[in-house]
Amino acid sequence: MNARLSDDQAKVMNLSLAVAVLLLFAKIFAAAITGSSAIYSDAAESVTHVLAVAFAAWALRLAHKPSDDTHHFGHDKVAFVSSGFEGAMISAAALLIVYETGRQMLVGAEIASLGVGMILTAAAAAVNLVLGLALLRVGKRRHSAVLRANGEHVLADVWTSGGVLAALALVHFTGWRWWDPIFAVLAAGKLLWTGFRLMRESLGGLMDQADLAVEKELRETLDAECTARGLSYHNLRHRHSGRTHWIEFHLVFPDDAGLLDAHEVATELEGRVAATIGQDVRVISHLEPRSAEDREEHWELR
Repeated sequence: MNARLSDDQAKVMNLSLAVAVLLLFAKIFAAAITGSSAIYSDAAESVTHVLAVAFAAWALRLAHKPSDDTHHFGHDKVAFVSSGFEGAMISAAALLIVYETGRQMLVGAEIASLGVGMILTAAAAAVNLVLGLALLRVGKRRHSAVLRANGEHVLADVWTSGGVLAALALVHFTGWRWWDPIFAVLAAGKLLWTGFRLMRESLGGLMDQADLAVEKELRETLDAECTARGLSYHNLRHRHSGRTHWIEFHLVFPDDAGLLDAHEVATELEGRVAATIGQDVRVISHLEPRSAEDREEHWELR
C-alpha cells in the first residue's frame, strides 16, 4: 500500500549524507589548525550529524517499505523514531560543546590561523544553507518527517557556523579571545533548543498527536459536504504516521437509504476529504442509519 521512495527524496538524502561526511573532515581540519572552541563545537555537531543522517537515510527507505504480514499499516512510523534520534544527537552535541568549551577555558588554548578557519567555516555554512532549504522543501512537498527533521538539523548546523564566524571575527578585530568560548556556549544553547523540539515532535508523532490545523480543514470539508447531501457525521479521528495521513469518521444516512446509493455517496465524500489533505491519505468511513446514530459501541468512542 505504500508508495515507492521518490527519486527526489532519495537524491536529496544521499546528497545530505555525502555533504555531511565531507564537511565533517573540513571542520575537523579547521578545528585542528586553529584550536578554536567555536570551531570545535561546529565539528562536534557535525560528528553527531553524520550519525543522524546515516540513520535517517535508513529510516527513509524503511518508511517506504510496503506493508507485510507483521506490519499491516506499513513502516512509516520509523520516521518519528528517526527525527527523535536526530534531536537526541543534536542535544548530545550541545552537551559535548559545553564540556569541551569549559575544558579549553581552564587549559587556556590559543587560537591560530583565523583566516583559514573562517574561510572553511563560511564555505561549510553556505553549503549547508542550500542543502537544508532543499531538504525542507522536498520534505514538505512529500510530507516526509525524516527529510524535514534532517533539514532542521542541517540548518541548525548553519546557525552554529554563523556563531563560529562571528566569534572568530570578533577575536580577530578585538584581540579578546573570550569571544570564542562565549559564542561556543551560545551555539550549544541553540542546538539544545532544536534538539529538544525535534524530540518533542517525535514523541507527539509516536503518540498520534492530532494536528489541530488539519482537523479544522477536515471539519470544514465534512460540514460542507454533509450539509449539501443532507447527512451528518461524528467520531472524526485522524493521525499522521510519518508519511501517510489516516482519517476515519462515521457517516449518518436516512433509514431508507439504499446500501448501494449510500456506498457511492460515501466513496465520493471520502474522495473530497482525501483531496483536502493531498497525497498519501487513507480515508475510512463507517455507514450507519439515523435511527442508530446514538447507539455507539464502547470501542467506537474516543
